Amino acid sequence: MDVQFLGGAGEIGRSAILIDESLLLDFGMLTDSPPQFPVRTPSPDAVVVSHGHLDHVGTIPALVSGDARPPIHWTPPTYELAMTLARDTLKLHGGTVNCPFTETNVRRVTQVSETHGYRETFEAAGYEVTFYNAGHIPGSAHVLVDDGDTRLLYTGDFHTDDQRLVSGTTARPDADTVICESTYSDVDHELRETVEGRFVESVETTLWEGGTVVVPAFAIGRTQEMLLVCEAHDIPCYVDGMGKEVTEMLAQYPEFLRDADAFRRAKSHARFVTGKDGQRKRITDQKAAIVTTSGMLSGGPAMTYIPEVRGNPMNKVTMTGYQVEGTPGRDLLETGSAEIDGRIMPVSARVEQYDFSAHADRGGLLAYLGDYRDTPVLVNHGDRCEAFATTLREDGYDATAPELGETVTLQ
Repeated sequence: MDVQFLGGAGEIGRSAILIDESLLLDFGMLTDSPPQFPVRTPSPDAVVVSHGHLDHVGTIPALVSGDARPPIHWTPPTYELAMTLARDTLKLHGGTVNCPFTETNVRRVTQVSETHGYRETFEAAGYEVTFYNAGHIPGSAHVLVDDGDTRLLYTGDFHTDDQRLVSGTTARPDADTVICESTYSDVDHELRETVEGRFVESVETTLWEGGTVVVPAFAIGRTQEMLLVCEAHDIPCYVDGMGKEVTEMLAQYPEFLRDADAFRRAKSHARFVTGKDGQRKRITDQKAAIVTTSGMLSGGPAMTYIPEVRGNPMNKVTMTGYQVEGTPGRDLLETGSAEIDGRIMPVSARVEQYDFSAHADRGGLLAYLGDYRDTPVLVNHGDRCEAFATTLREDGYDATAPELGETVTLQ
């Protein structure tokens, strides 16, 4: 089995792994200026997708251009999320070099889509493939590929601890080689209960003092997690941006949620923003949490909310995820000001950051790989892949970190 890394090797973004020039695992984009895509666009016989985040599905529609019509396999939520992201990319960048596909390509994706549940083995390009719950976001999957001689486990992105939205992964299928993500291989997360407790106390204090809290959050996964937190602690909240559509969609797939009843309560508890008749400006005067995209303040309704709340030190902006260097969210955390709609705006509102990561940390990665101590490990999806591979080798693992474009032959 030959495995080529077309993206995601030594980097976080544009994940794309090609097996024997036949089966493609993921085909994402790296959100940068300009965005970066996999190093080449292959012509696979089939495509299998681990989960619905832009760095794993963002370039999928480009695979069905011309006469190419490979079947695309994913879980139902991953399919829905991929289509949502593709339509959003078209809206923002269609017709430019930042969007490598057309509306026609997106329509074709619906024609070749094949959905599967967890632990339902299916055939793709002559391989037996099985999805296992990865505990990252709803529908996220470890992908086990079996050619009859070699069993390759691609972890995708995963979390070993429970979140309110999804349960942590417990699946450890037998494998001959593991391709493992390493996003937080050098980080130890604070306990989720501790993070949530600090967040809730901060928000409740701000609302009691008469302020408003803007909660920038990624539309897929993080927004829904924050709505569940708000409902659990009876924090009045609004939801805005793409997270509204994603929340409505995920409610249709209760089997992919940790607690479908809690999710329904959270959805009912949140007030959905329409944006009509100046609604966004009005609700910034209310004592509530406003959960909105974008998670790094690089667009979306947050561009309306931040200017409205920035001048009052009683208000608060709570970042809920990692802020990439060079984004307005990172600038705001480090300097107290950010470029919003082309203007540098100082922010007097208090700014805080909370780690609600949906990835396994260093301890989680090591615990997961503990079940594969005698199995070769290929480290990808991280900006310190070689360092983590070195750590694993020092602990007795057969671990390497493939380079971008490299082909590894599995024995």
